[in-house]
Amino acid sequence: MSSWTAFRAIVTKDMKTYYRKPPNISWGLVFPFAWMLMFYLRSRTPLDIRALLPGVVSMSILFGTTSMLAVTITFERRSRSFERLLLAPIDLSLLMLAKTGGAILFGVLNAFVPVAVAAFVVDLSGIGWLPVIGSILLIAASSTFLGLFISVAVHEVFEAQTFSNFFRFPMLFLCGLFIPLTSLPVFLQPLSFPLPLTYGADILKAAINGDGILPLWVSFPVLLVFGVGLFLFSLHNIKRKWVL
Repeated sequence: MSSWTAFRAIVTKDMKTYYRKPPNISWGLVFPFAWMLMFYLRSRTPLDIRALLPGVVSMSILFGTTSMLAVTITFERRSRSFERLLLAPIDLSLLMLAKTGGAILFGVLNAFVPVAVAAFVVDLSGIGWLPVIGSILLIAASSTFLGLFISVAVHEVFEAQTFSNFFRFPMLFLCGLFIPLTSLPVFLQPLSFPLPLTYGADILKAAINGDGILPLWVSFPVLLVFGVGLFLFSLHNIKRKWVL
């Protein structure tokens, strides 16, 4: 019960302190809408809301969660408040799940904002909601743990944001959101499959528009492995750099 109380207190504190800040709203909501709208206006193609939806949802999660971890972990580490948490009588794995749990929730909420907006504009019937919800949860978890991995490796907030862009922007163009995987140059296609967003975006495209290229029974386990792997690797780095 004490561990659960600590978990809830950490998540609640982070949400009140960090998650309603304007930069997080701009990166998590405004930026994905603006980016996708710019892309389609530049291509001069008719605006297809359902075709846009997987991309906006994926980008909202990716940028919202990674930006959040860049702030919470690096800022608290710099102010030495994170060291006080490390001294708390709570298991390190549970502690880091608490520090990332709020970001996962933030990413899930971000994802449903464009879905709610689209529901007022187009008919969303025929969507496979179970795969959509499952993919949103796994994209949020894997993106959050990617942000944790990046935040553990740096010391300053601006370093984390800059380092995040080395992962985020290549991932956007290689995961099939803008250019279908089958249309990528042959030498670039192998770079797409080590990216977790490739599988999450493909699940969303399959569930919303029926144009995914990978079977769901492949995408879901791979996305889960990415999330678990990033979390465990980040824990290893925390123990090596911050604890021992």
